[in-house]
Amino acid sequence: MINQLVLFQKMYDFILYIYPIIDRIPKSHRLVLGREIEKLSIKILLLIIKANQKSVDDRHFIQEKISTKVNALRILFRLTKDLKFISINQYELLSKKLNEIGKFLYCWSKI
Repeated sequence: MINQLVLFQKMYDFILYIYPIIDRIPKSHRLVLGREIEKLSIKILLLIIKANQKSVDDRHFIQEKISTKVNALRILFRLTKDLKFISINQYELLSKKLNEIGKFLYCWSKI
């Protein structure tokens, strides 16, 4: 139960962290790249809520979806870094936060 709440809070904090970063992406790219990052992040948060309401046996499919979306976010942030819309330091911090979310997701699947 506590891992579910921690995972939700980690993702919620991640979303709060990325919004100012997305705002600094050039407008021409923000509408596609930034919007996709926003949609994926919020979708993950909503899937965590949905998974929290399921039994342990029914949660596995949703956790796979969350894992896939977390991996997609990793790729989008790598692209954002390579396009020089974020600094390497920001990218490293985002990667650490996503890795931490991934670890909690893995631990959550073992409950």
